Amino acid sequence: MKKIGVFTGTRAEYGLLKPLIKEIALDRDNFDGVVIASGTHLSPEFGKTIDQIDDLLPVEAIETLLSSDTSVGVAKSFGLGVLGYTEVLARIKPDCLLIVGDRYEALACAITAVMLGIPIAHVHGGEISEGSYDEYYRHAITKLSRLHFTSTEQYRQRVIQMGEQPSTVFNVGAIGLDNVRLANYLDRPALEMSLGIKLAKRVLLITYHPEHTVGTSDLRTKFLRFLSGLVQASDAQLIFTKANADANGRMINQMIDEFVAKNSDRAVLFDSLGLQRYFSLLRFVEVVIGNSSSGLIEVPSFGIPSINVGRRQDGRFKGLSIIDCEEEDIEKAIEKSNDPQFRTAIRQLTNPYGTGDASKQIAKELRTFACPTSIKKFYDLEVTL
Repeated sequence: MKKIGVFTGTRAEYGLLKPLIKEIALDRDNFDGVVIASGTHLSPEFGKTIDQIDDLLPVEAIETLLSSDTSVGVAKSFGLGVLGYTEVLARIKPDCLLIVGDRYEALACAITAVMLGIPIAHVHGGEISEGSYDEYYRHAITKLSRLHFTSTEQYRQRVIQMGEQPSTVFNVGAIGLDNVRLANYLDRPALEMSLGIKLAKRVLLITYHPEHTVGTSDLRTKFLRFLSGLVQASDAQLIFTKANADANGRMINQMIDEFVAKNSDRAVLFDSLGLQRYFSLLRFVEVVIGNSSSGLIEVPSFGIPSINVGRRQDGRFKGLSIIDCEEEDIEKAIEKSNDPQFRTAIRQLTNPYGTGDASKQIAKELRTFACPTSIKKFYDLEVTL
């Protein structure tokens, strides 16, 4: 039996992991699992989403987040994470640590695991998002990991290009699509009751995280332009979810708070929708707007457009339902998303990120994974000189 530690530091990450956690929890012959919860999960400011973690597996909670969104504050949170993860990982001694994605909290946990000789299985490696520091964190976690599960074949090849042995890299599709397939959807009346609002005829769902390629002043200017463009969609209801805890995330959330207060007749902000409400809401929105990876990966499965704003997701594979725009061009992008021909065409598209069975594939490989502790070999591609 393998003891699997499952790391989660944000609401979005945990949402992706839920079907896999269930696979681990139900297979008691092969797995003994534990959830390691940290980051924004323990912050009331970000919805204290640890309360949304199911009791399928025991949970270890680790406080790391400072009440600061400066780069110095984020770096200090990273250090606190290493201290907290060291204590927990040394005590529970997992045979393997499962990490999704590209967050700095996840990188801190990964570095700690390597120092303690704990092999890492990494999900969603090989991707590119040039507009955020996640780009660095993701590739660093790849090089710290022994087993890899990518969301497309292109990303699998990129992980191999980084020197990982092909036999350890598996294209399983995007793990978030498992939730799309398995979700217990709320109908419109139940969703409205849960949200505490009446959904309008036109609903725009908006999530905007800070970019890291611009300074604080420029980011503020870009986001003000974005909000100004949303004002022009005067007959639409605007549903915001909060930015994450990256540098300048609190600044973005404060600006959203101020915007919602001025436009309270048609705008609302949620700390966190939670998985069920988020996916249920996608069935009733006109378009998803912002720069979250969910807009590129899960939203296409619902046959609606995503407007990808700014540079945060530059380099990531995008299907035909994605409309790229700068903050100042949001009005034109919303107009394009309403083109009847465009909307008809994307309803017929197949999501390029898979079919929604990643969790079963990952669990299958984890059962036979040898959990090596020796130094791994670098895989060299053939080069013609």
